[in-house]
Amino acid sequence: MSDASDRLASVQAGLKRACRDAGRRDTPLLVAISKTFNAEAIRPLIAAGQRHFGENRVQEAAAKWPELQAETAGITLHLVGQLQSNKAAEAVALFDVIHSVDRPSLVAALAKAQGAAGKRPACYLQVNIGDEEQKGGCAIAELPTLLAQARAAGLDVVGLMCVPPANVEPAPYFALLAEHAKRLGLAGLSMGMSGDYETAALLGSTVVRVGSALFGTRG
Repeated sequence: MSDASDRLASVQAGLKRACRDAGRRDTPLLVAISKTFNAEAIRPLIAAGQRHFGENRVQEAAAKWPELQAETAGITLHLVGQLQSNKAAEAVALFDVIHSVDRPSLVAALAKAQGAAGKRPACYLQVNIGDEEQKGGCAIAELPTLLAQARAAGLDVVGLMCVPPANVEPAPYFALLAEHAKRLGLAGLSMGMSGDYETAALLGSTVVRVGSALFGTRG
């Protein structure tokens, strides 16, 4: 419990420090990325007060979160990993926020699923900000079209999400995402992870997705 509390306090302090340096009055929402961690590893962070959690896979989340949500009210679940269109119905049923909308086929599947479920998760359009072949995300040039399609389909698009290229300075990529979000009239910026969340906060992130800094190294 003390380890979880200390880690949570450390990340929160880092976010506040970055926002103070940037002249921001707000701080980004902190989403604890609990992928690969079991319920026993997650409970201490819940006890420390954390309420927003992120998972990469629908199946893994479905195996552990219903029990945890039954134990504690007010948990908000975020899907931060790539989503297959055939898992859209399960994702809509389980998650409150989906960060990885990146193609028209997924837009259509999510629209159908949320119509059937009577539930409308908040959605971020994932952008392939570094134009990397191996990564998911919409190409920058296709963003306006995808946004129009998502809005026409009834998705609640609240912002943009990105994962910058590894082992390079992330600041230019965060700044680029912020620029495109502003151009498109989107307020949400899901950017920043354990190694760069303070940089993301400096550059306007509204949501940071932090795993190892809160849970420790994954096995």
